[in-house]
Amino acid sequence: METIDWQDFFKVELRVGRIVQAEVFEQARKAAYILHVDFGEVIGIKKSSAQITQLYQPEQLIGKLVVAVINFPKKQIGPIQSECLVTGFHNMDGHVALCVPDQDVPLGAKLL
Repeated sequence: METIDWQDFFKVELRVGRIVQAEVFEQARKAAYILHVDFGEVIGIKKSSAQITQLYQPEQLIGKLVVAVINFPKKQIGPIQSECLVTGFHNMDGHVALCVPDQDVPLGAKLL
């Protein structure tokens, strides 16, 4: 494992957002959803493509708090531009489980 210094870590903007819309990403090569994540008034709503279809249905995602990297450059994924990277962990079956706060925190709060 490569080590990083504190300055490297502080460059990563890991923020809390709330999923306000989730839909099947029909044009994706691998099964995915298009997520619209609200990071609060200052940051706003950002889109992300997420390969989380094995563990979640779109309607289950609405209202869920998630942790996302918001300072990557936009990435074209088929017909959409992904504006953030929603984080998660692979479970024992290799399916992605979302990284979520276990308490309610303000939208846009930064991971410390």
